Amino acid sequence: MTDGPRTQPPAGTFFLAVNPRAGRGEAVAQAHRAAEVLRTGGDDAVVLCAPDLAALLALVRESLRASGRSARALVAVGGDGLVQAALGVLLELAEQGVAVPLGVVPCGTGNDLARHLGVPARDPEAAAGRILRRLDDAAPRRLDVGRARFSDGRTVHFATALCAGFDAAVNERANRWRRLGGHGPGKYLVAVLVELVRLRTLHYRLEVVDAAGRARAEERDGMLLNVANTSSIGGGLRIVPAARADDGLLELFTVAPLGRARLLRLFPTLFTGRHVGLEPVRTERVRSVRVDAAGVTAYADGERLGPLPVRVDVVPAAVRVLA
Repeated sequence: MTDGPRTQPPAGTFFLAVNPRAGRGEAVAQAHRAAEVLRTGGDDAVVLCAPDLAALLALVRESLRASGRSARALVAVGGDGLVQAALGVLLELAEQGVAVPLGVVPCGTGNDLARHLGVPARDPEAAAGRILRRLDDAAPRRLDVGRARFSDGRTVHFATALCAGFDAAVNERANRWRRLGGHGPGKYLVAVLVELVRLRTLHYRLEVVDAAGRARAEERDGMLLNVANTSSIGGGLRIVPAARADDGLLELFTVAPLGRARLLRLFPTLFTGRHVGLEPVRTERVRSVRVDAAGVTAYADGERLGPLPVRVDVVPAAVRVLA
């Protein structure tokens, strides 16, 4: 469904793409609250909502193409998964010569991109106000985007981080339970406990191009592996506190093999950033990395991407972000 346009043509139009299941079903209401703020500058704001993601993205593409240069921004109202889908559309349109900025009204579970950008969650009016204030920035803020390419030819873009370790296994298990009817944050805690019982060391085969452009191949054992564009994953795990999303680089974050007790002790430090400098933790700025490990499924922005191997690099300054 969509909001109807005004009788008088506005200066431009904000398009708000909504995940109706985000925010425990409150995303549509938050989108309309944000739209009211976005209209205060003389622009229109149209809420786009559909019963599933494929239909929503088709509606977004159609609306942005039809609007041409009058589109002020595409605003993702939801969580990191919706932002990931929105980025895919914006990069696709950019290749066709249609450049549209991204705005974020966070109301998902993790909201890690919004957290990195400093956009307040659960406050659609404040998030919309930030979007309006950034419209006329003398130096527009640009966002690097991660790019994951799989051996089957698929390419997926992501905003926060690609995960290929213990955290990805937790996501995979929790998602299976969701298909069986489970829901709520409790399933993630249970998934963590189950995966701790099943804990295994992963053997990674890596092809790394470092920040200086030097290429190397190496093998590395570990429990966690992330290729990060921003500072946090999983709703606030600050895996790389110093990460920047505008430096044209990614952060390769790994944790060496640990027993269950040591891994449990490490996890709380990921929320505070106190893990940085600990002996099992290794962080390196890279231009790209190819990751392979047996039996591992990659996730990014909390969404399932597919089995390894995957080659990850960065698209520098890929999209303007109003945040």
